[in-house]
Amino acid sequence: MSPTARALLAFELVQGSPGITADRLAGKLGVSERAARRYVGILREAGIPIESVRGPYGGYRVGRGLRLPPLMFGTAEALGLVMAVLDGHHDASDATDPVGSALGKIVRALPEPVAAQMEAVRRTTAPAPDRAAARPDPETTIALVQACADQRRVRLGYRSEAGSEWDTEVDPWAVVVRHGRWYLLCRSCGADARRAYRIDRVRGVEVLDETFAPPPGLDPVAELERHLAVGWEYDTEVVIDAPLDAVARCLPRTLGLLEPLDAATTRLAGSTSNPIWYAEQLVLIRAPYRIVGCRELQEAAQTLGRRLLAAAGNLTPRPDI
Repeated sequence: MSPTARALLAFELVQGSPGITADRLAGKLGVSERAARRYVGILREAGIPIESVRGPYGGYRVGRGLRLPPLMFGTAEALGLVMAVLDGHHDASDATDPVGSALGKIVRALPEPVAAQMEAVRRTTAPAPDRAAARPDPETTIALVQACADQRRVRLGYRSEAGSEWDTEVDPWAVVVRHGRWYLLCRSCGADARRAYRIDRVRGVEVLDETFAPPPGLDPVAELERHLAVGWEYDTEVVIDAPLDAVARCLPRTLGLLEPLDAATTRLAGSTSNPIWYAEQLVLIRAPYRIVGCRELQEAAQTLGRRLLAAAGNLTPRPDI
């Protein structure tokens, strides 16, 4: 191995194992401890900020500097990155798209054999578009993520699905990505209530001076799904002949709140704006259940039941199906 290659390997080892000691680094490089320190010196001369800490818990680590340290990817890592971008349904071949532009910079910085394989996957793979996805503006998203991290209140300009626009002040708790949609989970200061706003509908973000503390033990994903289950047009209530743990494993949390009625029976209370969709989700329950609230949901279940029976050849479809 050439000195240059060994120096790059030393950088990769320090980067991948923060706190690595000189003797461990020497062992990985197959050189003496003195030589390992010399390679660290070479990296520092190249402008890479390698920090060293003395003591039993000390060692080498990459510090923060003004220059971006070299990026070193293996073939599997590079292809995995491209596949992750494609899984997100981005147009990875569009150089004008922020994701495509960033990916192109990474490709140009890689060794030719690795870059060639990345380009082959990038150019020949056509991801199916996720029609339910709604990608927000990157600058808006970054501003909200930073406000969450800094625990700073923000003023949002928002546009609803119906086209109504308003400004509101919120305490941003977390940014959550769910099924291709980005949400801001927050507390509305004016209403003193929990809210979830679609970030693609945010028209502007102003970070304010006020700070806040998020609720202790907050689970952003679970809280978002609970929030999405309430407040819709039709209130629903379903009694399921199965224990709570068994029901929770087969139903999405967005259908509503589950509570045990007894050791063998569970109550599901939620809401929906689409009774047919809600009835279709209830089919996932592998136990007898009864819709005891919401006439619209009962009628949707009857319609769905007739459709399923007709598909099985046991019932002649009615004209209204």
